[in-house]
Amino acid sequence: MLKWQEYTNKLESLMALLSVQDPAGKELGADAGFIKLKQMTADIRQAGQTIFLVGNGASASMASHFATDLMKNAGINSEVFFELSLLTAIANDVSYEESFSLPLELKIKKGDMLVAISSSGNSPNVVKAVRKSRELGGIPITFSAMQADNKIRSMGDLSFYVQADTYGNAETCHAAMLHYWIDSLIETEGS
Repeated sequence: MLKWQEYTNKLESLMALLSVQDPAGKELGADAGFIKLKQMTADIRQAGQTIFLVGNGASASMASHFATDLMKNAGINSEVFFELSLLTAIANDVSYEESFSLPLELKIKKGDMLVAISSSGNSPNVVKAVRKSRELGGIPITFSAMQADNKIRSMGDLSFYVQADTYGNAETCHAAMLHYWIDSLIETEGS
């Protein structure tokens, strides 16, 4: 059985190796990546634009959690597409692959941000949402793990990637990164 200290050491090493890349695949480093994300977020708040968040399973609960934190704690318009009747209607009548891209098509405006959270980085509905965001002038930001060549890792204006090989490690790291982003916004800007 994995001991607690071994588990936390593994998380620490994953976080220390966090990769943040720009759209060209250039490595920015964690500190520079978060500084850039904070500035982009401040610009969105200043312009009164919206941050949309998407994910499946635990990533969906993170999207919902951090959309709430963005609105309540940082004063930023945010939205998720997890209303049960909307999600099941799109999945049943169109396809689950369209569950995020269809609402995005109707709601996203040029300059809005999409935060896509996917442990595998290959969820078809998340990949399609990132593509739709870019197509409509949105700013996609991705959080992924597992395989280094996952699909959304190369699709974001900023792409945050951890080398986690389990969902538990990926989700724990993503939650820590998202908390850091919002906590640093609040701390820096006094929200």
